[in-house]
Amino acid sequence: MKAVNPATGEVIREYQESSLAEVEEQIGRTHEAFLSWRETSFGYRSELVAKAGGILRERKEDYARLMTAEMGKPIAEARAEIEKCAWVCDYYAENTEAFLTPETVVTTASRSYVTFQPLGVVLAIMPWNFPFWQVLRFGAPALMAGNAALLKHAPSTPGCALAIEGILQEAGFPEDLFKSLLVGVEHVEAIIEHPLVRAVTLTGSTRAGREVAKKAGEMLKKTVLELGGNDPYIILEDADLESAIEACATARLINSGQSCIAAKRIIVLQSQKEQLEKALVDEMSGWKMGDPMEEDTRIGPIARMDLRDNLHRQVKESVEKGARLLVGGELPEGHGTFYPVTVLTDVAKGMPAYEEELFGPVAAIIGVGDEAEALEVANDTVYGLGAAVFTGDLAKGEQIAAEKLEAGSCFVNDFVRSDPRLPFGGIKDSGYGRELSSFGIREFVNIKTVYIK
Repeated sequence: MKAVNPATGEVIREYQESSLAEVEEQIGRTHEAFLSWRETSFGYRSELVAKAGGILRERKEDYARLMTAEMGKPIAEARAEIEKCAWVCDYYAENTEAFLTPETVVTTASRSYVTFQPLGVVLAIMPWNFPFWQVLRFGAPALMAGNAALLKHAPSTPGCALAIEGILQEAGFPEDLFKSLLVGVEHVEAIIEHPLVRAVTLTGSTRAGREVAKKAGEMLKKTVLELGGNDPYIILEDADLESAIEACATARLINSGQSCIAAKRIIVLQSQKEQLEKALVDEMSGWKMGDPMEEDTRIGPIARMDLRDNLHRQVKESVEKGARLLVGGELPEGHGTFYPVTVLTDVAKGMPAYEEELFGPVAAIIGVGDEAEALEVANDTVYGLGAAVFTGDLAKGEQIAAEKLEAGSCFVNDFVRSDPRLPFGGIKDSGYGRELSSFGIREFVNIKTVYIK
């Protein structure tokens, strides 16, 4: 297993993969660690989770540079990701006991209540694009709830996987309670089948989600799936166009466009389309692409060459089918897997830029005749992760977000992002289940009824 710097193409380090026999032994040890861990108090767990957050802050620069080296995230964004990980640790350290306190229910019993008990070993299959955040937004609540975890991280970020394991061990967690498995995808099925693995969570592609759901379903194991997105951002005629464009550009270009909740399809009325095209090109073109270790770089490389090649294919096919290229769309010369800021307009049904998830700094502009058509286009996707609407009428915006947009997170006059205090997840081909908030921590517990006559 190799970690390769996508900005240079250089091999950072090679890692020895574990055999299936070694993995099976580790599953047994992690289960044994769980049997003791589930007996600990919330107070004890919160001390360790809070300490992990402290370690993240103390060594933020080291972890940020590791992340940038392995997957190309601009260094300023990498630091922000580590801070967010520390926040989620603090959040669950402070709130888990309240989230999982038994709830009394009045029935004909002398006493009846609902209690929340951990499930056991949970397998987490995580992606490369937010290599610390995706893991800890699952790991902090899972461990606080009394579970154990096995991490199968992306093969391109093994250093991040081992760093997270090291943080938790330094914080005082039992050695085998959270372990990173350096294995390929070919071993995932056997891990899911193992009787001591009680549940699975995956953040990744819809294709991978289908395979995991199929195997976990066969084994009758609980799953949470956070999959792809093709998020619509609607700009209505009464919106503050300047702030809407700034939000759309930010939402499209964060993490060099490699985000499931990026602003993938920007939907605007034809009467404002030309004005938006020029303003969006101007805004997005101001984001500097370059060495992700440099402080002023805002667009780093695409994480792998195959991902960049697929993104370029999607752009070219969209243009061949009638989309207009306003800026970008050409592969740069030199080392690394860079792709320039790109804006497509006149995007329509049947084009990759309309139908597929574009994982990179490529915005797709879709013109519509009226608000009704805007909503129809927004919901015309197999995905349902995030969505946003921009309008000067807050009551209308709230109604659209709450009642008309088909997605798990719907924002008004701002770009979609995750927050430990709010549930996060999707519908349709974007998956099911929720992470974060009280809803997320209850995904991997036994919601148990206790009835006493």
